[in-house]
Amino acid sequence: MNTRFAVATHIVTFLQTQQGRPASSELIASSVNTNPTIIRRLLSQLSKAGLTISQMGAGGGALLARPGDAITLLDVHKAVDEDLVIFPLHQEPNPKCPVGRNINAVLRGRVATVEKAMEQELFRTTIADLAADISAAGPAG
Repeated sequence: MNTRFAVATHIVTFLQTQQGRPASSELIASSVNTNPTIIRRLLSQLSKAGLTISQMGAGGGALLARPGDAITLLDVHKAVDEDLVIFPLHQEPNPKCPVGRNINAVLRGRVATVEKAMEQELFRTTIADLAADISAAGPAG
C-alpha cells in the first residue's frame, strides 16, 4: 500500500486550515514531514482533479479550489489513485484446481461489498469535517 491518499488528505486539510492564505510546498512539507518535491507532485494531481489551485508570485502558493465542505475524501482518493481496488484479485489462479478455478468468483462479491462501503464512507466525509476534528482536538501536547 502507498501513502498518496493519506498525504494528499493531509495537504488539502492543511490548506483548509490556512483559511484562504496560500501555502508554499515547503510549508506544507514541514507539516507533512516530507520533501517538498513529493508535495508538489501531489499538488499537481490535486490541481488536475480541480481540488487545488496555485497562486503565483510573491506570497503565492497552493489554495483549495473550492470550499472544504465541497471536497470529500472520495474526491481526494480519486485524484491520487486511479481506482478504489482495496483487494486486487489474483489474476492467474490454477484453473485445474477447484479452489483456483473458483476463488475469484467467490471473493469478487464480498470484496465489492467492502469496496462499496469504503467508497460511501469516503463520500460522507469532507475536508472541512477533518479540519473541524483537528481543531477540536486542540494543540498537540
